[in-house]
Amino acid sequence: MAVFGAMALVLGLVGLVAPDVQLAMLDFVAVDPGQRASGDYTRVFMTASSMASVNMGVYYVLAAAVDFRAFFFWTVPFRLVTFTVFTTLVLTDVAPGSFVGVGLWEGVGALITGAALWRERRARAAGDAVLA
Repeated sequence: MAVFGAMALVLGLVGLVAPDVQLAMLDFVAVDPGQRASGDYTRVFMTASSMASVNMGVYYVLAAAVDFRAFFFWTVPFRLVTFTVFTTLVLTDVAPGSFVGVGLWEGVGALITGAALWRERRARAAGDAVLA
């Protein structure tokens, strides 16, 4: 959780400070602001999504710092939804193929988090049974 949070925080900051770098990382075309058509809000969207990434990064880091298990549990289904949406964008040619990495990051993160929570719950139940 802390690693995901730190990465979300850092990538969000990259998007805020250097949105063209983040667009390039996603394999999106980075157009010079002076060449953008009127009504092109790509940079506004990048700023908004980058700020959301900074916020989520902070949430994840803080949740990891205080071991907020309920938050960990809630992230699993929502990250699976994110995986589904982002992967669907690639499969339907709405987003470039490199964007599938974003979906995979979310899906793998959800599976790892879910497996860790399941394993901890089983270990705790086994420990409780031994103590009884």
